[in-house]
Amino acid sequence: MQLGEGFLRDVIKRFTYYKSLGDKTFEQLEEKDFFFRPSSESNCIAVIVQHMYGNMLSRWTNFLTEDGEKEWRKRDAEFLTPQMSKQDILSFWNEGWKCLFDSLNSLQPEDLLKEVSIRTEPLYVYDAILRQLAHYPYHVGQIVYLGRLCKNENWKSLSIPIGQSEQYLHAVKNKETTQP
Repeated sequence: MQLGEGFLRDVIKRFTYYKSLGDKTFEQLEEKDFFFRPSSESNCIAVIVQHMYGNMLSRWTNFLTEDGEKEWRKRDAEFLTPQMSKQDILSFWNEGWKCLFDSLNSLQPEDLLKEVSIRTEPLYVYDAILRQLAHYPYHVGQIVYLGRLCKNENWKSLSIPIGQSEQYLHAVKNKETTQP
């Protein structure tokens, strides 16, 4: 496997993982939880999703041929609390990710050294991808944290639950030794 192929495969795997953390958080939430704010200066999950959606559509639409900050994007409006249902929020979430994955899946290894721009800043394609791979997990972490605050003791861990690290490692090691 060539480096470019491996890079594209691995970034898609990483983006998929972070989308799944959001998906698993959303499964645990009621509609009202999407609008919870721990303080007046905090964004709620609905706002974070709305921002990610706007960013994803702007960055990944015509990724190789147009600046990643589209003229039609209304970034400031992304931070106003939307009046929408959980289903609408999930539609934004899924549509944004679809735009990202469609764009990434259309790339070829030779595209990675092409130049694109975001807000007129020239970037190699691989760097533009890494930029978003830093941005989206930042917001997914916010979503997970807010979800955990909402659910409190009813939160279902998305990774190894506290106090179960040894059991997890033991199970992984046993699985490795029993596979052919």
